[in-house]
Amino acid sequence: MDQATATARRMWTLFEPVHVVSYFTPEARAAFEQAGLRGFWRGYFAGRAAPLGPTGAPPVIASFFSFAPAMVNRALPAVWELASPEAALAARQAGAVAAVRRLLGLAAGDPVPADVSAAADGLAAAARDLDQAGRTLAAANIALPVPDEPVARLWHAATVLREHRGDGHIAALVAADLSGCEALALRTGVAGGPGREHLQPARGWTDAEWDEAAGRLAGRGLLRADGSATESGIALHAEIEDMTDRAAARPWAALGAERAARLARVLRPIAVRCATILPVPNPVGVPAPAAEPAQATAPTQATKPAQATGAARATEPAPATTPARATAPSS
Repeated sequence: MDQATATARRMWTLFEPVHVVSYFTPEARAAFEQAGLRGFWRGYFAGRAAPLGPTGAPPVIASFFSFAPAMVNRALPAVWELASPEAALAARQAGAVAAVRRLLGLAAGDPVPADVSAAADGLAAAARDLDQAGRTLAAANIALPVPDEPVARLWHAATVLREHRGDGHIAALVAADLSGCEALALRTGVAGGPGREHLQPARGWTDAEWDEAAGRLAGRGLLRADGSATESGIALHAEIEDMTDRAAARPWAALGAERAARLARVLRPIAVRCATILPVPNPVGVPAPAAEPAQATAPTQATKPAQATGAARATEPAPATTPARATAPSS
């Protein structure tokens, strides 16, 4: 694995937790509800699909990839009768900013710490001038205005980069001749990830659809009868992850190793805070925020204790110098 590819995997563990606050926090849920989108899945589909405009289900089935078509069809295009794409975009940004500020211990009116602004500028630099070919969701988010406010800019850049990586991940899955349900069935067959009992309902597949997908994988020698991955299945999963990392490497090669390392140092304390809201197990599959190789980052002003809101206080996980092999199903 070359340096840029290794950096792509390491940085994913740092920007993904920032992005997912728009799914797993009370601030995000409240912002969507205020926009008229009650219930988790209405907010999820409207917020994530809004950069595409008032689209129907087919483009979302294609670009989200791992969701059952029936689940997507229940949400789209009906959500646009409740909130316009513009309203959904405003709600997702407002909820994300409120969540990140709370997780960083920033009260209303508190100035944004220098380290957070530096992380926002660094991520925005990595997300600048990305190749958009074949990157549907990344391109749609790139087309949105870049916020001036530092926390909003941080979340926006994290979102662009995670969708850019996700688009590449889907390309790797398609190249491996896997459908959305087959990709999930293979992932649950590999040890160390979320199980079928978590991923199947989270992506809307019926028992019959899942069993048929698992049967097709078994016919290819990738799964055993009990659903566990064979050696060939494990090897294919690793190959897909390597392809995903390679497809995500260009932004980090362009940024350069020194600037990427500086960004990792200021971003990791923020990622550690944001990662505390991830459910365990989670459908995203992201491991704990990784440290730079051979060093652990000291806490900075971005790691002020979070304000008491009922959420557990953030404790920093042991640094992982080699991020775990965890796939990232489109979340």
